[in-house]
Amino acid sequence: MSARVVLVSFAVTALVLLASWVLRWPLEKAALLAPVIVVFVAVALGIFVFWGRVAWDALRTSRHQRWIVAAALSLVALVAVLTLLGVQLPRE
Repeated sequence: MSARVVLVSFAVTALVLLASWVLRWPLEKAALLAPVIVVFVAVALGIFVFWGRVAWDALRTSRHQRWIVAAALSLVALVAVLTLLGVQLPRE
């Protein structure tokens, strides 16, 4: 058995165990949905990498790099502080 197969097997097992724990599913249900879990994680990572590269290229070619980074970090800090304070948006 090649090292690649062993590595992929461990990765899929870890994803199944993580999904079972996070979603509080029985292990059998998570194992049956393993192909769906793997495809979902692959798509999510692909979208994250794609938009990360788009943002990096846009930032690199921008004239106001420091302002953009400062605004992004301020927004993340604001969301983190509001979350820690327990502020919730009103629901309709």
